[in-house]
Amino acid sequence: MNKTVNEPRILHDIAHARAGDKGNHSNICVFVYRPEDYGLLVDLVTEERVARLFSARAPTAVRRYLLPHLGGLNLVLENVLDGGVNDSLNLDSHGKALSFLLLTLPIGKDKS
Repeated sequence: MNKTVNEPRILHDIAHARAGDKGNHSNICVFVYRPEDYGLLVDLVTEERVARLFSARAPTAVRRYLLPHLGGLNLVLENVLDGGVNDSLNLDSHGKALSFLLLTLPIGKDKS
């Protein structure tokens, strides 16, 4: 599907995600589809923006680790899983669902 000029874009337009849970922490890795988009990923997916996006989950910390050789980022969101997979009754709070929320992060407008 072609987008029109200046149409808002989201992170999913340039990247995909994988996620996992460890206790009460969510670990989300984001990888760009094209290597030339890695700089945009680094510039726009900051710890501050991710913390704001997940503010309803009230993370106690968001840590970002750069993976330049893989074209990705590893984001660790601390204490966002309602106690963890085995303790939470809320299935939607688990990492895979949270990775889909991350992929909705606005990244600007299409300039093509």
